[in-house]
Amino acid sequence: MLSFLVSLVVAIVIGLIGSAIVGNRLPGGIFGSMIAGLIGAWIGHGLLGTWGPSLAGFAIFPAIIGAAIFVFLLGLIFRGLRKEA
Repeated sequence: MLSFLVSLVVAIVIGLIGSAIVGNRLPGGIFGSMIAGLIGAWIGHGLLGTWGPSLAGFAIFPAIIGAAIFVFLLGLIFRGLRKEA
């Protein structure tokens, strides 16, 4: 149970760092950051592998880069939806 909580905290931090790099605000606050961190870790692992330090099952650098990519794409989608509305 503790490792699950640590993984969630690491995912939140990764999501926050990814959104800070891109400069977009994530919808959903902490929950949105957690989702961005988890999806970012998945994207980063798929694109970059598992190089660099690892914490709670996350390869930190690929996860942060993946989270930044995800937040950027999410920002483009939301910006496009706002223009249409």
